[in-house]
Amino acid sequence: MDDAAAEAARAASHLARNAVDCLPSGALADRIAQGRPLRVKLGLDPTAPDIHLGHTVVLTKLREFQDLGHTVVLIVGDYTARVGDPSGRSATRPLLSGEQIDANAETYRRQAAKILRDDLVEVRHNSEWLDMSIEDLFRLVRHPTVAQLLERDDFAKRWAAGEPISLLELLYPVLQGYDSVCVRADVEIGGTDQTFNLLMGRSIQQAYGQAPQVVLTLPLLTGFDGVQKMSKSFGNHIGVADPPGEMYGKTLRIPDEQIAPWFSLLLGAEPPAGAGPRDAKRALARALVTRFHGAEAAAEAESGFDRVFIAHQLPTAIEEAVVTAQNGTVHLPAVIAEVFGRSRSEARRTLAQGGVKLDGKTVAPDALDLPASELDGRVLQLGKRHFRRLRIA
Repeated sequence: MDDAAAEAARAASHLARNAVDCLPSGALADRIAQGRPLRVKLGLDPTAPDIHLGHTVVLTKLREFQDLGHTVVLIVGDYTARVGDPSGRSATRPLLSGEQIDANAETYRRQAAKILRDDLVEVRHNSEWLDMSIEDLFRLVRHPTVAQLLERDDFAKRWAAGEPISLLELLYPVLQGYDSVCVRADVEIGGTDQTFNLLMGRSIQQAYGQAPQVVLTLPLLTGFDGVQKMSKSFGNHIGVADPPGEMYGKTLRIPDEQIAPWFSLLLGAEPPAGAGPRDAKRALARALVTRFHGAEAAAEAESGFDRVFIAHQLPTAIEEAVVTAQNGTVHLPAVIAEVFGRSRSEARRTLAQGGVKLDGKTVAPDALDLPASELDGRVLQLGKRHFRRLRIA
């Protein structure tokens, strides 16, 4: 093996060190050995407004490619989002409006910039090529077979259970594969739930006379519930734009067995040697907040957490909420529902369970209607984590 080939093999080994699969074997080193910047593709469908920590696993890997001089092609799936990726789904995803997709896409771009370098990134929208003529669509769908698509695990399960699969969903992997053709991808990266789609990209590229892309799959980050993959739909996510205190507090909620995977996937490191679970989680939380908000914000988040959850004091900074009184009286369940975004029935249940406080003191379960004069300027607390300073209009 000559020096260039050996260097390419070392670079490929570094880039694939924490991947689940790098397919086919040896292909990444062969591409790097060509001695040109590779085009490394990631597609993101803007079906939600925020990027969460699970997304950063893949984005961090893209940054590693950038740091070696390769170009990241970030594809905003403004057309594929209208289809809905069926990966891991047992039912068809709900459709989003064009306005929602466009707004989410703009948020995605801003938040991805927290991780990616702006000098080696190319942002594309797949509406550029998927808004195609019917003749071009016929040419595309001529290549994959129905049998090939039904090999996909989630399709196979739904088919066996007699559950509906729309023709549009069957097209999704094909459209994603065509993205690779249109940007001439050398490498495509995704989570392990994307393996079928990424391999479809290789098949579609070959049908269009291109060298098939290398497929690099990464582990899925488990959410802070410790059960399911991190996802906004599961309510177990931490957004990269979450406030520092919220990011810090949510991180401390992960189960002990997730400490090492989170350190590895999010920081590329191991937990501090000799640290117990409590201290390791604190170190992880500080590092994550520092990454996205800075060291000062991390220190403030930690001191704020200690103030509220250890010293049982009120936070130093509390968001205000303006409440309108009726005849000098405030109906507390309505206030809770309004300022915390809960239902009135949930507010009443929380009151009955002693989960509502004013200035740190538990509110009596039967305190439903209170004089407005007694609430102005006081801090309403719901559970352990939610605070609002009330102002009476």
